[in-house]
Amino acid sequence: MTKQKLNDLLQKHGSLEWNGKCHDCGDPVNIQAIIEGENHINISGGAVYEVDQMVGWKLYLKCDVCFGKNKELRNFQSCEVYSRVVGYLRPVSQWNEAKQVEYGDRKTFDKNMKGIN
Repeated sequence: MTKQKLNDLLQKHGSLEWNGKCHDCGDPVNIQAIIEGENHINISGGAVYEVDQMVGWKLYLKCDVCFGKNKELRNFQSCEVYSRVVGYLRPVSQWNEAKQVEYGDRKTFDKNMKGIN
């Protein structure tokens, strides 16, 4: 994760703390990031991985023990999503940036919604 992304998250949420389960072992994880000075970030409690999920980003956490054993994010497989654009089924990852944002803004139609005739 880049320093710029950490600064953006800090401004958005007010703190840089992640709670969840370790991606490898499943144990509870509490990770805190402290920005110290201009060029130093101290992250304690584990590691945070930011993975591109086509339109948005997803964060994965690792505890200190698993991070010490292997720093790479393993057992991760992204799913390729197909959708129709201009009459053709294409992987969303191959769409241009504007179409990907448009895809992220789509809402699922629910035919059982009340108030629709």
